[in-house]
Amino acid sequence: MTHAHTPAPAGTDTRTRPWHGIMVATTLPLREDLSVDHDAYAEHVAWLIANGCDGVVPNGSLGEYQTLTDEERARVVRTAVEAAGDGSRVMPGVAAYGSAESRRWAEQAAEAGAGSVLLLPPNAFRADADAVRAHYAEVARVGVPVVAYNNPIDTKVDLVPSLLARLHADGSIVAVKEFSGDVRRAYEIAELAPGLDLLIGADDVLLELALAGAVGWIAGYPNALPQACATLYRAAVAGDLDTALPLYKSLHSLLRWDSKTEFVQAIKLSMDLAGRPGGPTRPPRFPLTGEIEAGVRAATEKALAEGLN
Repeated sequence: MTHAHTPAPAGTDTRTRPWHGIMVATTLPLREDLSVDHDAYAEHVAWLIANGCDGVVPNGSLGEYQTLTDEERARVVRTAVEAAGDGSRVMPGVAAYGSAESRRWAEQAAEAGAGSVLLLPPNAFRADADAVRAHYAEVARVGVPVVAYNNPIDTKVDLVPSLLARLHADGSIVAVKEFSGDVRRAYEIAELAPGLDLLIGADDVLLELALAGAVGWIAGYPNALPQACATLYRAAVAGDLDTALPLYKSLHSLLRWDSKTEFVQAIKLSMDLAGRPGGPTRPPRFPLTGEIEAGVRAATEKALAEGLN
């Protein structure tokens, strides 16, 4: 199966809010000595936008932010803003163990010119609703729009629809990256907080959440296959199932890697196969081996052979 791709021209921006559209959670190119290749990262950001994506999310888990020094992490944000050519296209991750540190990262993002930030709930402990609300309020005081990131699998703190509604009513968040995998939540979020924007948080529920009213996608696999993913997203949010459904089925064996433990290595391997700067990961992540590597490789090569790039 082949699909024609018509990426948006570089510089075209039809979004009405900085957090809308396809915001790619970028991988971070590392040299063989595991130092950050900022030049390769700048090229990758510009390439993603030239190939139909709307912006980037640096310093998320896919960007291995937990392994970066403060200096590296700050420079990644500055590099992304400069390479994107427009700060509204950049949504840095500002997760940290403490609310004060998250606020400092939000201040750094704002100073660099970023249009929004992505914030996990407190994840050093199983925070209750009051602690979560205080955390988001602290970061929101910086003044840059905050997108909440719900990832109860990793953080053990679940931003359920009722809590998201309270955070939105507090004025602390403008949107949520929904990664719970429970697509039913989209409808409850819309009922309880109709002004809160829903962003697709996991690649393998893209179609379901797009049809449920999502206005953006914080995406992993466009790092390797931006044009095919852009075609899929835009067809899905337009309700064009004739285009979206067969493409979704073709890509789904890859997209589901975004929700697996090995997602960073999987997406970087797919990038290597697609001729992009994937490369190594920093410990404790190690290269894929055995059946996992074979599975990612086979799914990627199948997609590339079908013209999905």
